[in-house]
Amino acid sequence: MSRRTARPKRPAVVAAPAVTSASPCPCGLPGTYGECCGRFHTGAAAAPTAERLMRSRYSAFVVRDEAYLLRTWHPDTRPARLGLDPAQRWIGLTIQETSEGSAFHAAGTVAFRARYAHGGTEDALHEHSRFVRHEGAWVYLDALFVE
Repeated sequence: MSRRTARPKRPAVVAAPAVTSASPCPCGLPGTYGECCGRFHTGAAAAPTAERLMRSRYSAFVVRDEAYLLRTWHPDTRPARLGLDPAQRWIGLTIQETSEGSAFHAAGTVAFRARYAHGGTEDALHEHSRFVRHEGAWVYLDALFVE
């Protein structure tokens, strides 16, 4: 008789929420996903402010749109790939503060808290993200994580 080594349990994989064009936008603004962040994800429009880009990036995490996340990341700090965790489910976004980042600025910051669930446990990511204009469009540069 052979012995098997017990494998550690992996967190359950939670399917990404079924977000359609008619669904409420995950970013928390009023309107549908198609009218709000979905149009940025498809390339039909570009985010007009740093805050809108941040909200659209949060929505991209919700729908697991890695291509959009990479496309809106500054080339100097962008990783080759993200490898989004299929066991992580994003459940809410709160914008805490914005600084600059309008149509009249070249840079801006957005402080936010993004709530998520992973392996049956809820937690939050609290971040101060920096955004800059690159080739005329807002892109994510980097962040300071707050505990």
